[in-house]
Amino acid sequence: MNVSFTAKEYQRLLELVHLGMWAVTAYQGEDTAAARRYFALDQRLLQLAIDMGCAPLVEKREDGSLQPSPKLAEDEKVREIQSEFTNDVFWHELVGRMADRDYSNEAAARGVETPGVEPPPTPEEKLKKLEDRYWDEFEKNDLVNVFVLRGGRG
Repeated sequence: MNVSFTAKEYQRLLELVHLGMWAVTAYQGEDTAAARRYFALDQRLLQLAIDMGCAPLVEKREDGSLQPSPKLAEDEKVREIQSEFTNDVFWHELVGRMADRDYSNEAAARGVETPGVEPPPTPEEKLKKLEDRYWDEFEKNDLVNVFVLRGGRG
């Protein structure tokens, strides 16, 4: 397969590869099965950068492997994408986990169903309702109304 890229297109490809490797290694490091899965391809694409007119975007490490240079890794647009991703992950995790917690607490408090009473909503319906409540709160107030209680003392 032959594929041709302009230098600008290849730069965008390197940004995309960098963002992908960042997502794979950002919190768990480079010594994971996931990182190892993509390392050879990452190295190959970084090596080709030199021939594609993108040499300033790549630098060698002491061990001889290649990595994105600060010009690529610290690019304003790349940093903005990373920041937006991290922010989105935070909010989605917070909402999902708080809804799961509240559902578990409500299910425990509800105990057994009372005969003659309408059946409770399905777990999916209840979680969706709880998540919607958190989304409404966070969209209006961000973290202003969130408090962490430590041992019940605040």
